[in-house]
Amino acid sequence: MTSAGRFAPSPSGELHVGNLRTAMLAWLFARSTGRAFLLRVEDLDRARAGAEEVQLRDLGAVGVTWDGAVVRQTDRSGLYNDVIERLADAGLTYECFCTRREIQDAPSAPHAPQGAYPGTCRNLSTAELEIRRASRPVAIRLRAEAHEWTVEDRLHGSYTGVVDDFVLRRNDGVTAYNLAVVVDDAAQGVDQVVRGDDLLSSTPRQAYLASLLGIAVPEYAHIPLVLNRDGARLAKRDGAVTLGDLAAVGLSAAEVRDVILESLGLPGGPLGEALDGFDPARLPHGPWIWNGIQQSTLRKGA
Repeated sequence: MTSAGRFAPSPSGELHVGNLRTAMLAWLFARSTGRAFLLRVEDLDRARAGAEEVQLRDLGAVGVTWDGAVVRQTDRSGLYNDVIERLADAGLTYECFCTRREIQDAPSAPHAPQGAYPGTCRNLSTAELEIRRASRPVAIRLRAEAHEWTVEDRLHGSYTGVVDDFVLRRNDGVTAYNLAVVVDDAAQGVDQVVRGDDLLSSTPRQAYLASLLGIAVPEYAHIPLVLNRDGARLAKRDGAVTLGDLAAVGLSAAEVRDVILESLGLPGGPLGEALDGFDPARLPHGPWIWNGIQQSTLRKGA
């Protein structure tokens, strides 16, 4: 199977400049290493009508191209169910009936972060299971046999994170992200994952699950996010941050692309031309602070 990188947006709305920057970086990482580049729409539980079409249009407008057809997670439920059944047959799952509030209020295991699952339902008796099944919807959790796992990251080096009994299928029947992303990457031959560093803390869980399934762990590169002036994650509320917003104030997609490339220390122009100067070792290690439209107009007037 051909090795590949990928970009996997959730179709919950328009992509902002932070999303586009991540997509462009994922493309540069993949193309600079001779990999195919795939696009996967992660639409399991967050889809807004028309959002996917706008996202694909905007990616193309900044020069991000992909190989083959777009894959959608909602078409892959059978694959996820097969993997959960395989784990269940190996004794590596159990039913959970806890609410989020109950998990938050429960005492945590020593050194476990807030919100890590404390194992409340791990050893319920048959009678206890029957009682809970009658009154609450059931989620499926992994019966983890490790408490932490270490991954290697191109930007962060060795990173060790907590592994708990994380959810594989939610109590509304939707496959959980941590399982879907591992299964999808393996099925598509993705061996390079470039994404925002807000997802780094969940990566040990995914790598651990991959090890249980006999799946090779991909090469990871978790890149700094784009933040607003207050140091918070960039969002629609920060004003002109999408291609549509920026076009409304006179900036073309090509100009936005060039601003993003400049933030990476790369020259403006078609994305393919940036490959010659692309070196992961030279990428900024801190977040890019988006100062609003003023920053973009500086580039436009240069």
